Amino acid sequence: MDEKQTTPSDMKGYEELLTIGRGAYGTVYKARDKNTGNIVALKKVVVSLTEDGIPKNTLREISLLKQLDGYEHPNIVRLFDICHGQQKDKELIMFLVFEHVEQDLSAYIDKAVSKGGIPTMIIRDMSREILNGVDFLHSNRIVHRDLKPQNLLVSNDGHIKLADFGLAKTYDFEMQLTSVVVTLWYRAPEVLLGLTYATPVDIWSVGCIIAELYKLSPLFCGTSEGDQLNTIFKILGKPSRDEWPKENVCVKYDSFEIVDASGLAQMIPNLCSNAEDLVLSMLTFDPTKRIRALDALNHSYFTEEPLNT
Repeated sequence: MDEKQTTPSDMKGYEELLTIGRGAYGTVYKARDKNTGNIVALKKVVVSLTEDGIPKNTLREISLLKQLDGYEHPNIVRLFDICHGQQKDKELIMFLVFEHVEQDLSAYIDKAVSKGGIPTMIIRDMSREILNGVDFLHSNRIVHRDLKPQNLLVSNDGHIKLADFGLAKTYDFEMQLTSVVVTLWYRAPEVLLGLTYATPVDIWSVGCIIAELYKLSPLFCGTSEGDQLNTIFKILGKPSRDEWPKENVCVKYDSFEIVDASGLAQMIPNLCSNAEDLVLSMLTFDPTKRIRALDALNHSYFTEEPLNT
């Protein structure tokens, strides 16, 4: 379907202001609600129709998104409405109407580089809000699966809002365009190894993000699944043979020759001891031993004054 055929301006209730991002799965627009004057973000999704109409799994995901929005969680981006657009052949265009947030965490970090970093107390507050949002999703049996700075929005008053969950697992919208490789940098070992996964994959991603708030650059920058694992092991150390999954995995244990790991403290010298302990509990190779979001919120990092270095 021609991307230009249906835009927010074709919908009576919204005025298109500009295109925020464009990717393989569709387009994100900044728009104005003509009834209220509020600025919103419209995410255009193209749904492949079946003989029975909209697929049941898509209907379930839409229903879940609406249900979750009823909680009005402060760390989850608000979904105001879902509008149907054009239907052509076996495709239906839909617009998801979200609250508009001016920047994502990636842009926030980029700005912080020129300012000499992010204050420790702000990092701690942001870390808490990220975990609050993740705990909310996990308590509702939702695995985000793609947590990264580009999918975390930062409001004008510095609060974090998680975006791109639910329908995102199908459509993967992004507020700004990034290469496919970037997602690798926040991907848990079990995913890189081609294993089944659950909520601990989000905790691994949060650990990477908290480390990045201190470091002001991504912690693990691999170029492929194998190289990503190698990059992780160079910093955190190679797991023991007993810890290696017994299932058939796409990468063999002996493929990695790691002698001396650099360690997290060497990579991020301004990381206080409590923060280091929390991040390491998130970056545990074995997902069954990885800390849960709720337990992480009760970590001493959030109850004791952080050290400034």
